[in-house]
Amino acid sequence: MNNKIKIILASKSPRRQELLRLMDIDFRIVLKEVDESYPDNLSPEEIAVYVAEKKARAFDESVDDEIVLTADTIVSIDGHILGKPETTEHAAEMLRLLSGRVHRVITGVCLLYKHRFNLFHDISEVFFRKLTEQEILFYVEKYQPLDKAGAYGIQEWIGLIGIERINGSYTNVVGLPTEKLYQQLIQIELE
Repeated sequence: MNNKIKIILASKSPRRQELLRLMDIDFRIVLKEVDESYPDNLSPEEIAVYVAEKKARAFDESVDDEIVLTADTIVSIDGHILGKPETTEHAAEMLRLLSGRVHRVITGVCLLYKHRFNLFHDISEVFFRKLTEQEILFYVEKYQPLDKAGAYGIQEWIGLIGIERINGSYTNVVGLPTEKLYQQLIQIELE
């Protein structure tokens, strides 16, 4: 990739920003307020892609020669969506639910370029070992779980001590499936 196309990252996520830097991609951050609600009848995969596209649509009229990158990551367990927790107690409840179980992390991505919406998603299965109450409370008190879907960051302490394995992309669990993103960006450059 030769970085000839400018990229706007429409995300305040420090994890997504760091992943793009590690990919050696130049970008600038532009944020717009977007209502992230979605219809009740969507599957978890459809929700992630729907919200990512909704975020990109906020830029459609104002950008033409740049790629707008938007993403939405959700955690799904037993058919329930775990978004970002509202309180530290809510975060602890989420971690208790995930403890000793497998859940899915789904990231929907939208690349808006020249009024075309390129949508894709990735799914990773994450296996948590059984966490103790002390581990859950330590993590919730010491780290910032309120800005993370499912109340945890795989790259943080809880991920290092609690995740036994993942099936799928590690970077997807962090918040951006970089492998798929790279391939999609190459395709845009070739057009």
